[in-house]
Amino acid sequence: MAHGEELEDEVLRLVRERVETQRVKRRGEEHYEVVEEVFDRATLLALYDLINRGYIERIYGVVATGKEARIYWGEGPSSRDVAVKIFLVATAEFWRSRKRYIDGDPRFARVRKSRRHLIRAWCNKEFKNLKLAHAAGVRVPEPIAFKENVLVMEFINAPGERGVPAPLLKDAPPEDPESAFELMIEYVRRLYRRARLVHADLSEYNVLNREPEFVIID
Repeated sequence: MAHGEELEDEVLRLVRERVETQRVKRRGEEHYEVVEEVFDRATLLALYDLINRGYIERIYGVVATGKEARIYWGEGPSSRDVAVKIFLVATAEFWRSRKRYIDGDPRFARVRKSRRHLIRAWCNKEFKNLKLAHAAGVRVPEPIAFKENVLVMEFINAPGERGVPAPLLKDAPPEDPESAFELMIEYVRRLYRRARLVHADLSEYNVLNREPEFVIID
């Protein structure tokens, strides 16, 4: 069995073997940013675990990036498109932006207040909330698996595309606003009544438009 540096080399080899650095075109833009070759050790180990458990076959380029996380297009079993969301452990932005959601939440009461432990707890919370919403009949990305700061879920493609996310509602307003509004209200009802959840930040910035389907994210 490999130990220490040998294990880390094996992890790096397997993860890099599954990472594609090809350019991916997106609607007139030249390409997405490619996957970085360097992650911190804990993230590499999390990816290694998810790859070994069969949830990830390939990882392609970044499709969304922010101060808290990056989302990659990947492939799972049977070439199923998956989104690989990696919460950024190195940045303090995560703690600053999420503190108001964490304070007073009993699920975080016993979590050690180190940045890594909080991000792991948040990733777990997001996975469980997606499971509850999905089971309640709310259209969200189907959650698949998580490990540490890495969340794997369904990739919501733009119609007729692969590896190109559906546009946000803010960028692609619905052709039938009244029907879209009624559907969103129904989703809010289901979230509250069936899942006992309230989306604290529902807006055109976190709804994907695949009309007549609309997908709530974040």
